[in-house]
Amino acid sequence: MDPRRVITVYHDTKKSNQGPILYWMSREQRTESNWALSYAQQRALTENQPLIVIFVLMDSFLHANYSHYDFMLRGLKEVAAGLQKHNIAFTLLKGDPSKLIPQFIRNHGISHMVTDFDPLRQKKSLQQHIAEKITVSMETVDGHNIVPVTTASKKQEYGAYTLRPKLHKLLEEFLHQQPKILKHPVPFTKELPDISWSTLLDSLPLEKNPYFTATYPSGPRAGKKQMEDFIENRLNNYAAHSNDPTKEALSGLSPYLHFGQISSQQVLLALEESKFHSSATRDFVEQIFVRKELSDNYCYYNINYDNFNGFPHWAKKSLDAHRRDPREHLYAYEDFLHGNTHDRLWNAAQWELLTTGKIHSYLRMYWCKKILQWTKSPEEAMAFAIKLNDSYSIDGRDPNGYTGIAWSIGGLHDRAWKEREIFGKIRYMNYQGAKRKFDVLQYINTYLKDEEHG
Repeated sequence: MDPRRVITVYHDTKKSNQGPILYWMSREQRTESNWALSYAQQRALTENQPLIVIFVLMDSFLHANYSHYDFMLRGLKEVAAGLQKHNIAFTLLKGDPSKLIPQFIRNHGISHMVTDFDPLRQKKSLQQHIAEKITVSMETVDGHNIVPVTTASKKQEYGAYTLRPKLHKLLEEFLHQQPKILKHPVPFTKELPDISWSTLLDSLPLEKNPYFTATYPSGPRAGKKQMEDFIENRLNNYAAHSNDPTKEALSGLSPYLHFGQISSQQVLLALEESKFHSSATRDFVEQIFVRKELSDNYCYYNINYDNFNGFPHWAKKSLDAHRRDPREHLYAYEDFLHGNTHDRLWNAAQWELLTTGKIHSYLRMYWCKKILQWTKSPEEAMAFAIKLNDSYSIDGRDPNGYTGIAWSIGGLHDRAWKEREIFGKIRYMNYQGAKRKFDVLQYINTYLKDEEHG
């Protein structure tokens, strides 16, 4: 593995202790195309040691609900079975990782730990806290980005136009098939806690979304099948129809990418092997490669990625100048939650979110900008949009989500536009613009079945 994928090193990695190698799986929940797992196995093979994979299930994380945990646990069950076939031990523990992982390291004589890179402050803080409690070496590996985040850039980038050339310059260097996970020759012979998959989900204190009706297949196999279906049946229409929510043109890969059940590297390699030429794939590659890695760049280098202070200076100045502008409509969080606004298009987007766990990518921008228009301040708009997205979107709690919301409300990775009330110089979107893009009434009628909702 390219050493540049190691983002953070805690303690002395050169010291060779005798004992199993531990991979704390978190962001990358798969066996195939998982750089951190490959790196951990290579170290275990070199030192002739067993390899253990651990996942720590927290009771709560950033507004995640029952549906999110259900999707994740169904995927993890498949991962556990795959690791077992490779003679790699796996266990899942419930509770606080900052307590359980140091305890696990002590109890099982772990000599070295590898874990997943994550740009979110909660994960970075958790890793730092764990590192302070252990004495063995620990490394974080970027298995999420095709080009490791700190190799692509050493700073927060202004926008896609500044990061894009850096990424494409390095793409050929980093986009290659990685070695497959081997059947591990050194078994871990001690007993690990049993996993009660059938009762695990209901043992957690999770809120259920009463409106959610979708059931998405979960796991690495499902993610790969979704990818293959997109490439075969929808990729050719992506450029023409990706902004039309009445058309089936999007990849549907966001939940699988968010939970790490598939990697963007796998997707780009599959695109290279497909029959489609670059003209058909260019727009999609921009999203899954440039924009996705731009999101990690923003969240990694800007600690305020989820609040007003993270916005660019020009946007903060412009929004400040319009704080006292009159709002024709003001809604409380509960109004937004239940889709009780005067705008039937917005309500339909909210009900798409509640019932399917997704909002079409074009409408998510509209949805978010209207929250800015109908709240008391940019801070309140940001808080409402993040809570709604993290609570009800199947791919919530993700750098892509925080970056998209900051783009919509705070002009992140964008430029100044014509000045307007409330928005200042932030890019504006309205109902008439949506009508020019797609059949608005068809979309509304899909998600607003009766007058009760809208």
